[in-house]
Amino acid sequence: MDISFILNDLNDAQREAVTAGDTHALILAGAGSGKTRVLVHRIAWLTQVMGFSPYNLLAVTFTNKASNEMRGRIESLVGQKAAGLTMGTFHGIAYRLLRQHYQEVGLPQTFQILDSDDQKRVIKRLLKAMELEESQWPHKQIQAFINGEKEEGRRPHHIDVGYNPFVAKMVEVYRAYEEQCQRSGLVDFAELLLRAHELWLKNPTVLRHYQARYQHILVDEFQDTNSLQYAWLKVLAGGTGKLFVVGDDDQSIYGWRGAKVENIRQFDEDFSQVKAVRLEQNYRSTGTILKAANGLISHNTSRMGKELWSSGEEGDLIRVYEAFNEVDEARYVCNQMEAWCEHGGARNDIAVLYRSNAQSRVMEQALIQAQIPYRVYGGLRFYDRAEIKDVLSYLRLLMNRDDDAAFERAYNHPPRGIGQKTADSIRTMAKQHGIPLWQAAQKLVESGLTAR
Repeated sequence: MDISFILNDLNDAQREAVTAGDTHALILAGAGSGKTRVLVHRIAWLTQVMGFSPYNLLAVTFTNKASNEMRGRIESLVGQKAAGLTMGTFHGIAYRLLRQHYQEVGLPQTFQILDSDDQKRVIKRLLKAMELEESQWPHKQIQAFINGEKEEGRRPHHIDVGYNPFVAKMVEVYRAYEEQCQRSGLVDFAELLLRAHELWLKNPTVLRHYQARYQHILVDEFQDTNSLQYAWLKVLAGGTGKLFVVGDDDQSIYGWRGAKVENIRQFDEDFSQVKAVRLEQNYRSTGTILKAANGLISHNTSRMGKELWSSGEEGDLIRVYEAFNEVDEARYVCNQMEAWCEHGGARNDIAVLYRSNAQSRVMEQALIQAQIPYRVYGGLRFYDRAEIKDVLSYLRLLMNRDDDAAFERAYNHPPRGIGQKTADSIRTMAKQHGIPLWQAAQKLVESGLTAR
């Protein structure tokens, strides 16, 4: 068999990773070292050389964009021979599992997904019903608490409140939130993976089916997995599945949202005979940039160690300008742009990066004063726009009248004269009878609600 099309474009370290045997593998992939290429060619190696069916492979990414890119590259490499491969994000794969096994996990067939904004609305309504002041019990804090506990795999009854009344109240809200979601057939993002994990643990027959199916599990951006995602992978792999994880402990920046870089170090302890490969050749940056990055990263503690290098040019020196304030900073950037253009550079080759949207105002003001045309990229994503979320609420109500989050958004959007007093009456009726808001509104209409 001619396998040159799989191996020819790989360097030595990439080739070592791609051709790893039927074993667990930890690939420490530095920035710009070709990790996506390794994952794509590993899938090709498994299917074309080792004889595994695509049906027996699972590839997990962190974004839909990464998933679509990887699928496209696999199809370019092996064509339709990879048809049947399961690929997607953690949440996407969990969603498909729950749709297929909704009865086993105790969900209605028409369950709906709560996005972050809808989740916030549900929590704020619960806080009001429980007569908890927003000033003392900020909804953002409670939302973070609930999601954090779920990402650690903990339900309300798993949490030891001890003698802490604050935690006890948070758990009480968590419990009420769960009851509300269950009653309305709603599932938030953290719940997707928690239910999928519980599906494995509570249904041995279902777990054995998927363990037998997914003989090789490939994971991208492994340094960004949280406790629950790693637990989910370990249970699914069991004693027979082989994990091929690609990550970089030097690129872990999502600890604030639950990512555990420790999973990389734990992996070698949890699984036996792990093949470790370091991808250190960088194809993205100049030697100067890599030396500076290596110098900075070398001060990180508890890192597994890599030294990125490039066979390309050294490149220009890095320049640092310490501005007096944000106005001076913006002025300096504009001066650099003008100097670039005076030497024949094109304006569309210039990009200005800033850490937060709040910083753009001063920069834009300086660009206007310097008469430099510019374009700001970013803004709200399509599905985060208010009008789109409003329309989706109507569609969700068409599918499921018990979706309280959709009702909350739709009942007075666009405004139709339903005041706060009426809305509170609906919520009170729903709470007293333990019914969804839609049914509560119907009951109030039957009992003499005003014509409006």
